[in-house]
Order: sequence, then structure tokens, then C-alpha cells
Amino acid sequence: MTELPQAQGKTLPDAWDYKGRPAERSKTGGWTSAAMILGGEACERLTTLGIAVNLVTYLTGTMHLGNASAANTVTNFLGTSFMLCLLGGFIADTFLGRYLTIAIFATVQAAGVTILTISTIIPSLRPPKCNLNHGQSCIQASGMQLVVLYIALYLTALGTGGLKSSVSGFGSDQFDDSDPQERNQMTNFFNWFFFFISIGSLAAVTVLVYIQDNLGREWGYGICACAIVFGLVVFLSGTRRYRFKKLVGSPLTQIASVFVAAWRKRHLDLPSDPSMFFNIDDIPVEGKKTKQRLPHTKQFRFLDKAAIFKDSDMSNSTTVVINKWNLATLTDVEEVKMVIRMLPIWATTIIFWTVYAQMTTFSVSQATTMNRHIGSFEIPGASLTFFFVGSILLTVPVYDRIIVPIARKVFKTPQGLTPLQRIGVGLVLSIFAMVAAALCEIKRLRAARSHGLTNDPTAEIPLSVFWLVPQFFLVGAGEAFTYIGQLDFFLRECPKGMKTMSTGLFLSTLSLGFFVSSLLVSLVHKVTGDKKPWLADNLNQGRLYDFYWLLAILSALNFVIYLAFARWYVYKDKRLAEEGIELEEPEPACH
Repeated sequence: MTELPQAQGKTLPDAWDYKGRPAERSKTGGWTSAAMILGGEACERLTTLGIAVNLVTYLTGTMHLGNASAANTVTNFLGTSFMLCLLGGFIADTFLGRYLTIAIFATVQAAGVTILTISTIIPSLRPPKCNLNHGQSCIQASGMQLVVLYIALYLTALGTGGLKSSVSGFGSDQFDDSDPQERNQMTNFFNWFFFFISIGSLAAVTVLVYIQDNLGREWGYGICACAIVFGLVVFLSGTRRYRFKKLVGSPLTQIASVFVAAWRKRHLDLPSDPSMFFNIDDIPVEGKKTKQRLPHTKQFRFLDKAAIFKDSDMSNSTTVVINKWNLATLTDVEEVKMVIRMLPIWATTIIFWTVYAQMTTFSVSQATTMNRHIGSFEIPGASLTFFFVGSILLTVPVYDRIIVPIARKVFKTPQGLTPLQRIGVGLVLSIFAMVAAALCEIKRLRAARSHGLTNDPTAEIPLSVFWLVPQFFLVGAGEAFTYIGQLDFFLRECPKGMKTMSTGLFLSTLSLGFFVSSLLVSLVHKVTGDKKPWLADNLNQGRLYDFYWLLAILSALNFVIYLAFARWYVYKDKRLAEEGIELEEPEPACH
């Protein structure tokens, strides 16, 4: 109780201002500083999605890459963006802090988008136009042109990854979770954070895509460059108002140190009595960590050797020398075991994001061949993603207002569906999405054949593009379940001192999902060859529906495996309750 008045007083005990002084509650943090961060995030989402969602048509239409190569370029770009979030998070937690990480990586992203814009303006940085109707062959982009393109894309990916890893966490730093009023404001911040992400996404898939297709890529990408620079300026303008937290270190370091310590002591015998292991109670008082003591478990016992205490761990003054690479507490070991137990669930959610990747690649390519007119207005092919984003925004309130009350009565749980059940619903929806995509592609090909358009890749097939809406809608609804379910699961089950690990685990499934998509596309393209290709450069001569059937089958098999692991998994609070330990209140989410 002695710390409560200090936390609610004029200054905060765990936050500092931009000059390193204790942060004053009235002059720092709160909604003023959070608004600067939200504005920057909206610009980042507008920029990233404005490039990614319509990139496949630029690669095929302007750079003259094949459909398979273009799809892999897009998925590798997005996969790298999410994978680099792990690097950005590590740098922020260990070296730079969130503020500097955001500022530096936003600058990197702005540089990447600027180079991309310049490459669309200078004629020598893209191949000449071609006209298939007059028998003119298309010249694919040269090596130097592709080098410039890839430098631009991967600088953008690096900037996006570093920015995305820290922006939501830095936003949550602006609120004091020990103060009831600010804790409620933090919850509202995450609602507004999702809202601004959605606004940026909708602007990207509608306004920006239309500008790119009708006014030119130089205008579309130029707006993206201006947007991220504007977002950076807005973010930096709030510097004097921000609250800064001390570096907490990366949970990856703890995981690595436990494995290293266990390997170094691999030849030692495990004690029969768990009380013989080194634990947090054995740490000197001044160095004791503020974490909940966890009971010993018998799984993954090879890691227990990291907590074996040796004579060499004592100094001459008979005090413990704590070198985390030689000695870990049993609680540290058990926290690492918690992460390992989540890995089967983690692995079986990757395939969902492989399905998700098709919405930015082949589904967009399908849309460009179909009738996209509403009266005299022609919808850009990539703007079909509007239904994808719209279904996410629709599914969230439907789940909250309709599904949760029903699930509470059926499953007798206060939260409705558990995190694992929500993920399961998302996986099922992704299966149906691929079935719908395969059936739609079969219908599209029949329309092309019946009108004699099979050999003309630029012809408009007299079939409404709105036949594609079900696959976009189902994947979007699936994301609403899987995305929130994964975040909830990883946040709930990650140890209290490793909350940034929850975001890392989630983002790595997105990244690997995109990379798996690239691998599948490459394998299918190589196996099916040139005679009867599934992923032909002319979609009207391909068998894209077989690729969708393959994804549906893989998703169904993955779902069966997921069910087995979900039944095997025991939630952390239940496992600790069986040991007679009450779980401490979890820290607020910082996604």
C-alpha cells in the first residue's frame, strides 16, 4: 500500500520524460501522446497495405513477371515484414527502446517507399510496355531493374517490421496501469488502435488502389511515401509529451540462456528432489526478480539441468554468482517450458496465414480478368480486398453481441469461446474459403472457354467479379477469429515476464504462413511444369482451382492435427490450480 500514493501522485515511479526526469502525470502520457502514436500507425498501415495489396498487378502488368513469380515476390515481401518484427522487438527491448526503434525504422520505411516511387517515375527502371493484341512480346524486367525494386521493397519491409513491433507497446506505455482511470483508457486505446488500423486499411484498398490503377503508380506510391513521412513527423512532434519506460530485455535471451545452461550441464545427474534446484528464493534479496514462483513439472526434463547448482556458482565470499548462461532458476526453466508447450498450437496455425496470403496474390489476379463494372465505374481488382476488411469489421461485433452470449450458455464459460475454440473456428472458415475459391475459379474458366477467351490473358471474362466475394469474406471472418484467438491464447499462456513473446509468437505465424505460400507455389509450379501448369502466366490456361483444392486439403489435415493438440493442451491457470497455486493477475495486453 506504500507505493499507491506515489503511483497516483504528481510523478510516476516507472516512467521518465524525454530528458530522463521522472514523468509528471499531468504533463506526459495520456490521450494527447497516444493520439500522435495512433496517427503514425494509421499512416504506416495505409502505406504498407497500399503497396502490398496491389503489388501483384504491378509485378505482372508493369514488370512483366509471371503469375507464380509475382505471387512469391508479394508473399516473400509480406513474410519478411512480419519476420522482421521479431528483430525490431528484440532491438527495442534490449538496446534502443520503443521510441527510437519506431523513429529509426519509420525513416527506413520512408526511404524504401521513396525509392519505389522513383523507380515508377524513371523509365529506365522498368521494362517497356507491351501490347499482346499486336503480337508484341513482353520484355521481363532486367536484373538491374529487379535489384532496384527489391531494394525498395525490402527496405520497406525492414522499416515496417521495426515499426510494427513497437508502436502498440509504446502506445500502452502512455498509460499507467496502476491507476484505475488510466487502465480503462489503455483498454480504449487498443480499441482505437484497431479502429485506426482498419481506417488505414480501408483507405489503402479503396482510394489508393483506385489512384494506382487510374492515375498511375507514381501517384499511388508517392502518396504512400508522403503518408509515412507525415506519420513520422506527427510521431516525432509528440516527443515532449511521451512517457518512456526502461529497457526490460528480450524474452528470447531468457530462452537462449536456459538452453545454453542446460547444454553446459548436460553431463550432470538430475536431483530426485525438485527442492534441490536453484530457484528465485535463492537469489540475493537485492537481485531478486519480481516474478511468480512456478512449480516443477516433469516434461522436458533435460532443461531442468540449467537449474542445477554447482560449487563453481559460488564466489569466495560464499555468495551466489548469477550468470544466466551458466545458472537459471527453476522458475525461469518452467517459463521456457510454458513457451515450448505452446509450440504445437503455434505450428498448426501457420497454414491459416498461407490461405490468407492468396487474398493478396492469386485472388487479385483472378479479379483483374473478370467483369468489374458497376454501371460505368470499374472497380480496381485489388479493391475486392474491401470485402475482406469489411468482413473483419462485421465479424467482431457479431461475435461480441451474438456468438458470445450463445456460447456462454452452451459451454458454461464466462468468455464464450475459449482462445483455442476461436482459433478452431477460424481454421474451419479458411477451409470453406478455399473450397469457395476453387469452385469460383472453375466457374470463371468455364465462362472463359464458352466465350473463346482462353488464349487471351487480357480479355475481360463476362463473369461478375462479385463471385469472388465469398472467398474474401470467409478468409476475413476467419482472420477475425484466428487473429484475436491467437493473441488471446499467446498473451494468456505466456509467462508474465515474457509478455512481448506473445506478440512475437503471433507475428511469426503470419511470417511463416507467407513463406509457406511461396514454397508451395514454387513446388507446384515446378512439379506441374509447362505442359499442364496449375499456375500459368495466363490464368485462363491454368488450373488454379487445383491449387485451391490442395490448400483446402492441407488445411483440413492441419485442422485434424490442431484438434489433437488442442485437446492435449492444458491452460496455464488450470495447470497451476491443480498444483494449488493461484495465478497472479496478468499484465495488460500490449499488442
